[in-house]
Formats: sequence, C-alpha cells, structure tokens
Amino acid sequence: MTGARRRILVIEDDNETGRQLVDFLSMRGYQVDLAVNGEDGLRLGQTAEYGVMTIDRMLPGIDGISIIRRLRVDGIATPALIISALGEVDDRVRGLRAGGDDYLVKPFAFVELLARVEALVRRSAVAAKDTVLRVGDLALDLVSRTATRAGRAIELLPREFQVLEYLVRNEGQVVPRAMLLQHVWDLHFDTTTNIIDVYVGRVRRKVDSQQCYPLIHTIRGVGFCVRAPN
Repeated sequence: MTGARRRILVIEDDNETGRQLVDFLSMRGYQVDLAVNGEDGLRLGQTAEYGVMTIDRMLPGIDGISIIRRLRVDGIATPALIISALGEVDDRVRGLRAGGDDYLVKPFAFVELLARVEALVRRSAVAAKDTVLRVGDLALDLVSRTATRAGRAIELLPREFQVLEYLVRNEGQVVPRAMLLQHVWDLHFDTTTNIIDVYVGRVRRKVDSQQCYPLIHTIRGVGFCVRAPN
C-alpha cells in the first residue's frame, strides 16, 4: 500500500508517548507526522493527506473530540483512532459518536495499536475505491473535494460541497431541511434558521445555472431532492 494511506498523523501532547508512537510506526514503514497540540493537529488534519490519524482525547487548546467533529464538518473522513485514558463506556461512545472510527484506552500495547491502525488503513483503502459520485452529468470527487458538470469545474466552498454531497448521496430521495441541518451543521433542531435555504440557493446557482436541465429541486414545505431526467 502506497501514497497517502502510508501517512499517519499522530496528535499527542505527551512528549514521551508521541515520540514512542512516531518511532514505532516509522519502523513499520509508515510516514508519520506529529502534532503536539490541538491547533496544529486540526491544521494538519485539514490537509486530508493522511491514511489514518491517532488522536489523544485530552489535548491543550482544542481537544481531540472537537478536532474530529470539526474535520467531519469539513467533510474530511480520514479514519481516526482515539487514544485516551478515559475508558468508561460513556467515554468511548461519545468519541465514536463524534466521528471517531476506533477507541484505544491507555495504557495500551503497541502491537494492539498497530493492529488497529492497519485495520483502519484497510478500511480507508476500501472506501477510496468509490471516490466519485455521479448524478446525470454532475460528478463529485470525494478525494479532491471538487465538482464538475458536463466536464466543467464548479467552484464550491467547503460547506457548499458538503451540502451538495449529502443531496447527491440521497439521489432521488427528498431530503428534509432538518436532515441537512443535522448532517452538515451537526445541529439537531433550529426552527428559525434559514441557513439551509441560503446554502442550497448558492449551490443551485452554481450547479444548475445555464445548464440544459436542473438537478436540484425544491419540494415545497419539505426539503430538496437531487435527480436527473430519466
């Protein structure tokens, strides 16, 4: 396995643990970058150039759970292994529900960490096989986070891409506004905001303007649907 999937981001503020993780994974053929605080970890994670991330839950600045949430909001799906001394069931559940892919409790055996990293690398490799979503003449590249229609590039901001991606993943189905609010903004209720209509309007203008047929349809009183003509 080559390329980005051999790159690992270690986010760990304990100097000794961080050094041990870097040395151990490097000796097994991985290219490892180390971030020692939440801000640097988030910045590096946002590059989306890693096959796997290991994230200490308790970090100075931005904590590990917040890093994962912000990366998922940005549409970055790099598998995340949470490493933490907090090992209660509620702690593990919270980490996984925030978008973590696995959870390892300190202290841990390095051979177990390696096995979990390798499993996440394999999962990442399988997911990478299907990285382009298509509806009609619209194509979304989930790796480069770019969109094209009829071969022409569409300039989308990160949040706009997320909105379009979620609609395309639900092609042919009506997506209520509440679902977009939950899955793109991680908000479970807000009856007053018009942010959904604002963003869908922006995306529609970029995707459907001057095209031979529209892809994004408003279902009055309910939500939106992406579909191409039969």
